[in-house]
Amino acid sequence: MSLNSQTVTSVDFDIYKMGYTITEKGVVFRVFSPLSDSIEIIVYDNYSDEEGSVYPCTKDESGIWNALVSEDLTYKWYCYRVSGNGETQHAADPWSTFVTTTNHHLQFPKTKIFRSNEFDWQDDRFVKVEDPRDLIIYETHIKDMVAHSSARTFVQGIYNDFREAEVGGIAHLKRLNVNAVEFLPLQKFAYFEPPFNEQTKEGIKNTWNPYARNYWGYMTSFFHAPETMYASDANLNENEVIGKSENTISELKSLIRELHKNEIAVIMDVVYNHASHYDQNPLKILAKEHYFKLDEKENFINNSWTGNDIDTTSEHSRKLIVESVLHWIKEYHIDGFRFDLAGIIDWETIDMIKQEAQKINPDVILIAEPWGGEYKPSGFSDHGWISWNDKIRNGIKGSHPISDKGFIFGGWNHETSRFALENFIRGTLKEDEKGLFNTSAHSLNYIESHDGYTLGDFIRISLDHSKNEQKFENKRALTHLSQEELATAKLAALTLFVSQGVTMMHAGQEWGRSKLIFDPLDLDKRNRMLDHDSYNKDNETNWLNFNEIEINKGLFEYYKDLIELRLSSPALRKASPSDINFKVYKDPLHVTFSIQANEELDPYEYFISLNGNPKKEHSIDLLPGNWELIADKNSIKLNKAKITIENSYTLAPSSGVILRRLRIM
Repeated sequence: MSLNSQTVTSVDFDIYKMGYTITEKGVVFRVFSPLSDSIEIIVYDNYSDEEGSVYPCTKDESGIWNALVSEDLTYKWYCYRVSGNGETQHAADPWSTFVTTTNHHLQFPKTKIFRSNEFDWQDDRFVKVEDPRDLIIYETHIKDMVAHSSARTFVQGIYNDFREAEVGGIAHLKRLNVNAVEFLPLQKFAYFEPPFNEQTKEGIKNTWNPYARNYWGYMTSFFHAPETMYASDANLNENEVIGKSENTISELKSLIRELHKNEIAVIMDVVYNHASHYDQNPLKILAKEHYFKLDEKENFINNSWTGNDIDTTSEHSRKLIVESVLHWIKEYHIDGFRFDLAGIIDWETIDMIKQEAQKINPDVILIAEPWGGEYKPSGFSDHGWISWNDKIRNGIKGSHPISDKGFIFGGWNHETSRFALENFIRGTLKEDEKGLFNTSAHSLNYIESHDGYTLGDFIRISLDHSKNEQKFENKRALTHLSQEELATAKLAALTLFVSQGVTMMHAGQEWGRSKLIFDPLDLDKRNRMLDHDSYNKDNETNWLNFNEIEINKGLFEYYKDLIELRLSSPALRKASPSDINFKVYKDPLHVTFSIQANEELDPYEYFISLNGNPKKEHSIDLLPGNWELIADKNSIKLNKAKITIENSYTLAPSSGVILRRLRIM
């Protein structure tokens, strides 16, 4: 490996972005590493080359190392050789927009240099979202919707399969008529973890993950680069190289373009609170002391419970985060972002993200998971962000299926009362009990997400505690919901869809899917049991089996029709608080209210009653006149033969009803 002197220093490097920039004079490189003694660029003709051409960098007063290499380096790879503190390490560029890696826990990443090819977006535009309460968000792992044979794909890579599948992917989103998809992380992440129960050369012994995989992707390695394992030229064989070509870029853009053609907004789950922990993460090699929160012994602070916390107040951390968001908006037409453990991110960075993102897309969707270190949903509302609402989640179903059940099981979660639940339905507004938000537009309501048990399994365990520790051999029999389970699932769905705010559902929620642990090697002690943390399972534990829809077809149709009803009934999602009036009944588990919004918003007035009591039926008294029954315990009646109700209506245990009537204008 020879030192090459073809670098030029008489350049105003400050005008160039971080990372590499192809210019008429060559390629400019810029990387931040203030405490390093020296940094050299190693350029490789091929990713697999062990040696390459070496070019020295010079450090400026701000700690940025710069170089101009006066050569054509396109379609070559590079990394930095970083010397300091008595050791030398190699790091890919933290500003990489594309990296090639090896299927290994260290990844051995190298940055690929290429000119951005003009992608034919075909007049693609961001999906117009004037009010986030108009969204029905479908949260999913991209692979979950195409990996199972029931998705009927052409096996052309995950990005392509999601676009082209006959049953899964976009086809399923269209069947449901949701208008937004929220993908679990698509940024380049550390999929492989250290081998299970083996000591690595780095001194790490993986005793926690028998699968040695991080399937969900919440271990970001490169914030600007797309995940290459979902491309058509990728495979998951150990020690294979992925990301040799740039197919990933065009295939992901093609998927986003197709989603937009179907008026489906694309929200990407992003992880800026911590970074990958066991690979050759460049932030740790180049400037650990700057990018991360450290204690007095220079150990990582770990409020995220993921191994390390990023210090978002640091100049280059903030710059990396903000410019990463802008990169995904500009280059990939991403409509919005869900920020994992956003409670760790400081307010100045939060405001800068919104300010800069809205310059490109005024309607950009910004959603916080408002905890991690601190619990800050109220603060995010003050800063104009949407937040995941765990209060309504726990109020409706509870926080634990055995010890802390919620409304749909005839109980009250430890943080919830009748009056709190009323406020959750109204939008979880600050002025009322357990309130969090200034407006219901900031409340993202959900009862299932990728975390925890599926709603279906939560219900199964709540109604039969033995299922928590039971092994199941027959997945189909497990998936089938009993009459009591089905009634509870429908009540949960109805309560969610009549609550003010933004609605999110998780993949498979619409048929009560179960996550039954599937481990052919039988390394998992909980094999064939219900899973509440499936982050590490790239198998049928997570993959959606669309054939299961027929098992609980009634629930699927219930969700499908609820989506249509909510989208066609503005008052169910964005009425003013004063438009919603709760009625008083003796049983606190009998929650009843009317909605009479501005006639310009919705020509109907609504009467909604939810009976969380699993043992008692309840009668409701109606105002004089004819009321149209549009939802009950069995089905949603929209677009069906009209059923008129007068005077009163009786609710069965664990059920709900929606009545409406057209106001005389």
